[in-house]
Amino acid sequence: MAAISAQLASFKSFSSLLNDKKCSRFRCQIKSFGNQHSNWSVEFLSGKESVHLIRNSSPPISMAASAAGSAVKPAKKVCLFYCAETEVLAKRIAAESDAIELRSINWRTFDDGFPNLFIPNANGIRGQNVAFLASFSSPAVIFEQLSVIYALPKLFISSFTLVLPFFPTGTSERMEDEGDVATAFTLARILSHIPTSRGGPTSLVTFDIHALQERFYFGDTILPCFESGIPLLKNRLQKLPDSDKIVCNKVRIGDQRIVRIKEGDATGRHVVIVDDLVQSGGTLIECQKVLAASGATKISAYVTHGIFPKSSWQRFEHDNGGQLEKGLTYFWITDSCPHTVKEVKCKRPFEILSLSGSIAAALQV
Repeated sequence: MAAISAQLASFKSFSSLLNDKKCSRFRCQIKSFGNQHSNWSVEFLSGKESVHLIRNSSPPISMAASAAGSAVKPAKKVCLFYCAETEVLAKRIAAESDAIELRSINWRTFDDGFPNLFIPNANGIRGQNVAFLASFSSPAVIFEQLSVIYALPKLFISSFTLVLPFFPTGTSERMEDEGDVATAFTLARILSHIPTSRGGPTSLVTFDIHALQERFYFGDTILPCFESGIPLLKNRLQKLPDSDKIVCNKVRIGDQRIVRIKEGDATGRHVVIVDDLVQSGGTLIECQKVLAASGATKISAYVTHGIFPKSSWQRFEHDNGGQLEKGLTYFWITDSCPHTVKEVKCKRPFEILSLSGSIAAALQV
């Protein structure tokens, strides 16, 4: 009330003006009481001692806009756990935002080979937004990571996000003959049964899943968020002069692979072959041959997931300044497969485009 009295006292200094009969009413608006926005008007009538305080039905537009503009949504604090394979990527993600705090897990094994796992300071994550950065690079590591993934939501956390950059069974998504097992469906159902946290179902963040229909393999108790590494490629291509992209169509007849140019003219261009993943690399090599024969001056490739079983990345060499029959100018991959990143690091033509920024942004959703 002291602030109000001070405001009203200033109006009494205008009493001489109001008493000159040239005006019968003086009205103004109080913009604030101290540091608080208000919605009041003051009305002073001449010839009377009283001062009327009138509450407005709605705030002034300028004040409402100012208040809305000053409201900045705070970054969501996230505790990010990781496995041994994803430690490097986890540190990159944490470097993207001060809101992401790294938390470790003790990964040990009993004498019989089964996991002996421990989550340090488990009580310290109560009420927190928690995420786990996984890498299902082989069946041998899936069980121990699933054990942690199932345990974290039960620690009274506010929300849980599973970041699985590469969904490994994505290429086994359909049954062509009776007896085939679609393991993509199996893994999707396993992840769909992750316990719910206090905030609700688990969120799953994955990149460039092999087939869009796989989104329907997940149950109603998990919220898949399908991201893409293509924006990373676009940003990289913008730094290359005169780059272009041609889509190659892959057709299989049994075990026979036929590759042809579907659209575009490769003559005199730097052509980039784009795919979601690569394993043996046979399709990319066939594409490279067709494009070289079609007059391309440079040939590069991009895949989000460089799997390269049995070190098949060694099949790809650098073009050494234009020898298209021997290699590629660039081979871009992301760091969704940590083992591959270690093997190809600093080896031409390979170049790593990190998913760290994209993952950090997804954790804020």
